Amino acid sequence: MTPIRMEVFTTDGLARTGVVHTARGSYPVPTFMPVGTRGAVKALDSADLEALGADVVLANTYHLMLRPGADVVAELGGLHRFTGWSGHTLTDSGGYQVHSLVPSVDDDGVSFTSIYDGSRARLTPELAVEVQGLIGADIQMVLDVCATLPAAPDVLRQAVDRTAAWASRAREHHARLEARPENQALFGIVQGGTDPVLRVESARRTVELDFDGYGIGGLSVGEPRSEMLEALAVTVPELPGDTPRYLMGIGDPIGLIEAIGLGVDQFDCVAPTRMARHGSMLTSTGRLNLRNAVHARDDGPLDTACGCSTCSRWSRGYLRHLLAVGEPTAWRLLSIHNLSYVVNLMSLARTSISQGRFAQLRAEVAEVWGP
Repeated sequence: MTPIRMEVFTTDGLARTGVVHTARGSYPVPTFMPVGTRGAVKALDSADLEALGADVVLANTYHLMLRPGADVVAELGGLHRFTGWSGHTLTDSGGYQVHSLVPSVDDDGVSFTSIYDGSRARLTPELAVEVQGLIGADIQMVLDVCATLPAAPDVLRQAVDRTAAWASRAREHHARLEARPENQALFGIVQGGTDPVLRVESARRTVELDFDGYGIGGLSVGEPRSEMLEALAVTVPELPGDTPRYLMGIGDPIGLIEAIGLGVDQFDCVAPTRMARHGSMLTSTGRLNLRNAVHARDDGPLDTACGCSTCSRWSRGYLRHLLAVGEPTAWRLLSIHNLSYVVNLMSLARTSISQGRFAQLRAEVAEVWGP
């Protein structure tokens, strides 16, 4: 049995809707995956995510392998049992976190210092596969090399070559590894920065390895939005049309819609919940800074167009009060709202594509969130 099968329903230009079938069940695309770095989306629990309508939750390999340890997660029933989440899960390889910690990288893998206790740790393509097998997500990602942009040509070239070599090693190891869940999917990752030639090369080298799906990495890491979209535009056509396409690390409304318009299927980002914890709210009229004093006596909801549980019950004035006094409840209620906004945006995207009016939705989102 193929771990993942994608069924495309409708297209509108390059944008598409469909469903991804897995051994666990299925999830619709386009979709946004909330980020549960350490096994939980910060301030939320699995029941909150179910109520929001999330279909896939991302967890972080780097953090879970250090605390509590992949063997502990496996002993306690794997990621789903461990977290009490019955939906789909995806684990990233830890490549981005390792990159952000300025590790020692060689052709065999990466060595880094634990942020928890200062001990030295090591990840290789094979070990990343084994760790994610123990953690037990439905989808695991290969270990890749992510370059911070802008980057010199030789840095991008090395990232592309190492990512391709590591992807091949991961694919081989994943195929023969017995200590992983049956039908656990493996996604390859495309690198290349904003260089169109390297992007196409990386995509082709990755596709040759015949992965179950494809991540597009190394974007939204400091480059201008226009350059990100240009790189994305040359990458997506190189990826198979019958597998999921996953743009890693983007979560702003216009960025999501632009990427969907280029044929991307799924996304993840910490931004919606991180913004919420700082009082920066996503609304139908744009970003709202809840910390502003003007909201202190406002009895209205965060967004009159929103039907989430936060907007249905609590006022801006009350939510601002919770935030101002450092009440942790604020993090939960505001995170629910921001994630609800993004999950609902994905639903609107699917509907607009199926009705042939995606261009109208894009124009509406751009009017609120910029070009």
